Amino acid sequence: MDGTCGMNSPSNLRIEVVRTHESVSCLEIEARMPSEVKAISPLVDRVVRLIGESQWMPGDELHVEMAVREAVKNAVVHGNRLDPSKLVQIRCRCEVGKGVSIVVKDEGQGFNPEAVPDPLAPENLEAEHGRGILLMKFWMDEVSFEQGGTEVHMLKRTSREQKTEAAK
Repeated sequence: MDGTCGMNSPSNLRIEVVRTHESVSCLEIEARMPSEVKAISPLVDRVVRLIGESQWMPGDELHVEMAVREAVKNAVVHGNRLDPSKLVQIRCRCEVGKGVSIVVKDEGQGFNPEAVPDPLAPENLEAEHGRGILLMKFWMDEVSFEQGGTEVHMLKRTSREQKTEAAK
């Protein structure tokens, strides 16, 4: 094997996860699901199980799971507004020595993350929404919003990579 990863574009996926490439150094997963609350757990559970089986993130699986669950839930509820005709897409890439990068994409109108009220402000402590972004940033090493807020990009470095970044 050449140690590189290629991403195929699976067609017609619903709650389906496809290992697009697995080698000694890389695993890529691409999945799609309808924007239905009942579809979140089966999809997230399956993606996290594949990441866990790869054993490239030992000890960090729970953090990755919680961040992915929040991102997918936000895509379903806020991005696609529970419209089952709209899809949520997940792309995940696990690389030995680097960690896991995840992109969750919705088909909504997007949003400005700077306009989201601070969930730690006293007036927002009892709000029903608004903590997902804070939690994703807490659990992952990097979180950014791209394509006008329709994509969340998250990175969780391996423990070794975290130590290297901290030393810089």
